[in-house]
Amino acid sequence: MSDYAKGLEGVVANESALSKVEGLEGTLSYLGYNIDDLVENCSFEEVTYLLHYRSLPTAEQLAAFEGKLRNDRELPEQLVSFLKTLPADAVPMDVLRTAVSMLGIFDDRALIGEPNQELNHEVALSLVAKTPVIVAYYHLIRQGKELPPVRTDLSEAAHFLYLINGGEVPSEAAARTLDIAYILHADHGMNASTFSARVTVATLSDLYSAMTSAIGTLKGPLHGGANEGVINMLNEIGSEEAVDAFVEDCLVNKKKIMGIGHRVYKVLDPRAPHLQKMAIKLTEELGESKWINMSERIATIMRERKGLNANVDFYSATVYYSLDIPTDLFTPIFAISRMSGWTAQVLEQLEDNRLYRPLTKYVGPATLSPVAPIAERSAQLV
Repeated sequence: MSDYAKGLEGVVANESALSKVEGLEGTLSYLGYNIDDLVENCSFEEVTYLLHYRSLPTAEQLAAFEGKLRNDRELPEQLVSFLKTLPADAVPMDVLRTAVSMLGIFDDRALIGEPNQELNHEVALSLVAKTPVIVAYYHLIRQGKELPPVRTDLSEAAHFLYLINGGEVPSEAAARTLDIAYILHADHGMNASTFSARVTVATLSDLYSAMTSAIGTLKGPLHGGANEGVINMLNEIGSEEAVDAFVEDCLVNKKKIMGIGHRVYKVLDPRAPHLQKMAIKLTEELGESKWINMSERIATIMRERKGLNANVDFYSATVYYSLDIPTDLFTPIFAISRMSGWTAQVLEQLEDNRLYRPLTKYVGPATLSPVAPIAERSAQLV
């Protein structure tokens, strides 16, 4: 084996009808619908329906679908009790990963063996419904606050904001802003977390195991954790006046600037303009333009100096920050929205399943060595 694709770059591992990512053109579509069109005309629930049922819903279908999600938000009492035992300084993504795994213990549908797609579909929607409640409840618990009861009269985005705000119903504008962010993050081809989910479920493990794999993968700063890195970077810079010097230092010393560039998109990330527009609007409403001004300056310098564009994480960070969402919940929110795509992807995987088993290019010793008795071995540096 003389050659290989490091990181599997450029390797086609499967077929999917769910999302089409065109890196050279800078476009993204779900089931043949352009992301721009979906953002303008659909809710997150409609997009979730699209990913799961391969068509946009009628009004009647949407109402029934929303009912399924809203009536499946309640967490098992044992899980809520577990969340209350966790330290207040636990990493929310660690909490979410563990809690989703724990959900499988209380669900008899999480069976190992030949997949039952009807039951798997029920589990998938249950995961979409429960994931935001887990994130919000832990956030409240770590602050020592009461847990408001789940409601069935709010959209997914509005319900999450209602929970993290301690029972205060958000404005329509705030809910729609988060709803759009959910749509933009719902699915994105064979990204790292989707790949790990499909690899896991391809062994005929259960959906909870697959989602646990995906959440653990998303946690990394080179994937979902990048949006937290953007805000941390802006806080480190501190002021608009310090942006140029910070970027110059990063370029000279070859330091990574979070939220700039993308593994697939060679032009502008098609999701970024939507979040950029929302970030500008929110900062104008709040009268705090510092963060967006700093972001825009960084994006301009990197585009002019390196030919790199801002990606979806770059502006989503400012949007979430402007909605007064704590920084360490940025990546869990990514997981909340991507749960719709992850679950659709694993269901698709099981329709025509094949165990993933790539090869490895061996680069160890070329010849075999005899095993010396332990008393005759010399110490080796490790």
